[in-house]
Amino acid sequence: MKSFVRWGLALAMTFAGLAHLTFARRDFQAQVPDAVVAHGPLDRDAVVVASGIVEIAFGVALVALPKERRRIGAALAAFYVAIFPGNVDQWRKGRSAFGLDTDRRRFARLFFQPVLVAAAWWSTR
Repeated sequence: MKSFVRWGLALAMTFAGLAHLTFARRDFQAQVPDAVVAHGPLDRDAVVVASGIVEIAFGVALVALPKERRRIGAALAAFYVAIFPGNVDQWRKGRSAFGLDTDRRRFARLFFQPVLVAAAWWSTR
């Protein structure tokens, strides 16, 4: 079961990363908190591109580097924690993206992030 979850995360991360770089780029920009672009050197698009590259790297690493599985899982769990403020910001500011077009949907999505953190950790142990 751990392998199944790990491969699912790998595929999901690779797909999400490719989406960041191509067809869903604008939707992902809705998740970049204002504070990130106000106080950093990058604009929303650059943040989306950078995170897309990181997500592809995680997806590939989950299956290509089995000896580093525990470290990659810990780093991926930390990544999920790090991007959570973007999900909160999207909910608080009412930014629609990915079919999350109501406050209720945006709020419900927040509860999925801990599942991803747990899956990344559990599947790599």
